Amino acid sequence: MNTQHPVLYFDGVCNLCNRSVQYIIKKDKKKLFRFASLQGKSGQAMLAKNGIRQDDFNSFILVEGEKIFTRSTAALRVFRLLGGSWKILYVLIIVPRFLRDPVYNWIARNRYKWYGKRDECMVPTAELRDRFLE
Repeated sequence: MNTQHPVLYFDGVCNLCNRSVQYIIKKDKKKLFRFASLQGKSGQAMLAKNGIRQDDFNSFILVEGEKIFTRSTAALRVFRLLGGSWKILYVLIIVPRFLRDPVYNWIARNRYKWYGKRDECMVPTAELRDRFLE
């Protein structure tokens, strides 16, 4: 994916993921981020291109240019790019990934149980459609 905007790929049926995307959209005043579900054509193509399992939706993935970030690193980079007071959370990047990712993985494993799951991916409104890859 060659874009000037960072692209956040997320589990399109996960309620927690969808709420997170809605929150990022609300806070992203500069309209920096673009979005795509991991289950969609763009998400599946990105996973295949990068040798990532195409049926594992336990991480959201942030693509910045040619760089790919997953799990806790992706989340922290999103905070940094959102700016404002969120940027302070990026300081957690100093915590080694082997300590951060187990917390992320625990939340990912339980997200459907805690937040629920949709039957299908969210469909962006007309005003948000240009922020989504498909």
